[in-house]
Amino acid sequence: MNVVIIVAAIMLAVAAAGAIFRIVRGPSILDRVLASDVLLAILGGALVIEMVINRNLDYLALLIAISLIGFIGSVAVARFVTDRR
Repeated sequence: MNVVIIVAAIMLAVAAAGAIFRIVRGPSILDRVLASDVLLAILGGALVIEMVINRNLDYLALLIAISLIGFIGSVAVARFVTDRR
């Protein structure tokens, strides 16, 4: 189980680095918003890994809040973009 947790953590770290690169380098605001949404999903995955390691549910409310913020933010930006066109 330790190997699986380490591999998942490394994969999340690489994905987070890619998302941060896209936030900094993104040519458009939509790329940056999508990358920030992906970064929130990665943060949620990291919280899940931490909860598995410690065998508790302490961060479950935080995980739900992060998921809702990411979803609502993406929907708001999508509505803003469709209204502009």
